[in-house]
Amino acid sequence: MEQKPTFGQKYPALKDILSFLSFVTAVAVGAFILNTFIFRSFNVVGGSMENTLHSNDRVIVNRIPVTLAHLAEQEYVPERGQIVVFANGGNVSATNCEPMSGIVDQYIIKRVIAFPGEHVVVADGTLTVYNDEHPEGFNPDLDTRKSDQDGPKENISGSVNVIVPEGELFVAGDNREGGNSLDSRSGLGTIPYCRLQGPVSMRVWPFTAIRFF
Repeated sequence: MEQKPTFGQKYPALKDILSFLSFVTAVAVGAFILNTFIFRSFNVVGGSMENTLHSNDRVIVNRIPVTLAHLAEQEYVPERGQIVVFANGGNVSATNCEPMSGIVDQYIIKRVIAFPGEHVVVADGTLTVYNDEHPEGFNPDLDTRKSDQDGPKENISGSVNVIVPEGELFVAGDNREGGNSLDSRSGLGTIPYCRLQGPVSMRVWPFTAIRFF
């Protein structure tokens, strides 16, 4: 009995087109899943994180902790001292969790300094955090400043006396002299948890300076 030709045999050109479209769709869906739930890459713009990170560095942000927290219907809470990327929502209320559209710095990279309820003071070139565990205050940079080329710089500008609101973080760049870093000390305000994209886990560019965080 003679077999009828298959669809692919009858329409080979159409089969090739459908196969190509299926491949493109699979790649797009895979990329979306990776960027949304697993990891995402960002370019560092400007010198606010020097000397730890420099302009044009390419970093990978780990999205898995954020994904797991959201699956548990909780907000992702980073660790003190971690470098995080968050959406730039401007200095607005915590209910605005979307990045500002039409701006160059749609996402911002800074270091986590303090958590809700903690008292942050910047005075006389020193940053101090007060909480229940350290009522006398402590310098959060002591655990993250590894050298002059890795971690927050010693000199810090500004005058701050604030208690971090509920559901938000106090963040700062590593380059805190003068106006080198727009952060929670200098007009950016505290950052709602819901804007966090995740912690920086790796620098992948330049290749000569690849490192994990």
